[in-house]
Amino acid sequence: MSSWGERVKISIFGESHGPAIGAVVEGLPAGETVDMDAVRVQMARRAPGRDLTSTPRKEPDEPKILSGMLDGKTTGAPLAVLIENTNTKSGDYANLMHVPRPGHADYPAWVKYHGCNDVRGGGHFSGRLTAPLVFAGAVCRQILLRRGIHIGAHVLRVGEIVDMPFQTEIRETLLDSLSCTYFPVISDDAKTAMLSKIESARLDCDSVGGTVECAVTGVPAGLGGEGMFGGVESLFASILFGIPACKGVQFGTGFVAAQSRGSVNNDPYYYDENGVVRTRSNHAGGILGGITTGMPIVFTAGFKPTPSIGKQQQSVDLQTHQNVPLTVKGRHDPCIVPRAVPVVEAAAALALMNLDGILEMEAGIHGTL
Repeated sequence: MSSWGERVKISIFGESHGPAIGAVVEGLPAGETVDMDAVRVQMARRAPGRDLTSTPRKEPDEPKILSGMLDGKTTGAPLAVLIENTNTKSGDYANLMHVPRPGHADYPAWVKYHGCNDVRGGGHFSGRLTAPLVFAGAVCRQILLRRGIHIGAHVLRVGEIVDMPFQTEIRETLLDSLSCTYFPVISDDAKTAMLSKIESARLDCDSVGGTVECAVTGVPAGLGGEGMFGGVESLFASILFGIPACKGVQFGTGFVAAQSRGSVNNDPYYYDENGVVRTRSNHAGGILGGITTGMPIVFTAGFKPTPSIGKQQQSVDLQTHQNVPLTVKGRHDPCIVPRAVPVVEAAAALALMNLDGILEMEAGIHGTL
């Protein structure tokens, strides 16, 4: 299925080299103002062709609203958007119709769909399909912001180069700054080293992976945890793993906690100056027992290196049943991580919209149910 969500549901359609891609978003509250300039900022952060860290394919990614908005406000009807594909080069994929690319979904999709899947640009498995996801997230984050919820992410890692991670207390101004920036980082020195790492991979006709760290502030304690399988982590992970190339998700310190003692990993409680229960650390990432603690929700998503690389690789010819060498042509990102940042933020926004209690928060009264 290419649909996700219960309270607010998104359905994504299209293929990388088809005429267009798009989405239908159902369940948005009526009367919510949508700033399309703010939406375009998010679309531009994800759009290809910005610099040498991304694919040379250039797409304007101008969203065309088909329904669900009138005079700049949501109507309560399904919000439908269309994004045209204007810069395809399908001829670059002629040699891939029967020779699957290592690391791509070509082979398992060929088996599942009996050879009928569209491999051009990755078809429906392409990262191109994250454009309508970012559109939906850009609309949702405006609704959330009016309820005092801020979302921001940064490139935490490219290869072995690591940015400064979020601290226990996270300023809303930091998240707001990160969330309108292309290739956002906390440390400029880390970004310089990351750019060098990506350029080295590009010149070597190769690619490099990395991680995105995302934080959410303004979510009150006590939300989520609907039974054993209805926790906040389950909700977030289920949409994050829908992002192409996402191979891992951890909350708070994640797997590092497996190397710790309880006395180190536990987050001590205290009352702040306003009488609100807080924790002095946030190893839990703002979630315990699948329920929000009132601390920032913090998670990290890991992305594999772009599988389409210029180096010769080994594959098979599914028609001749022979082992064959393969050199992938076309335009591809040497590192998808910078462009994945707004996608992760968008997924977080949609996850929050599906969290019971969020839409019941009063607009303009932060953290109130």
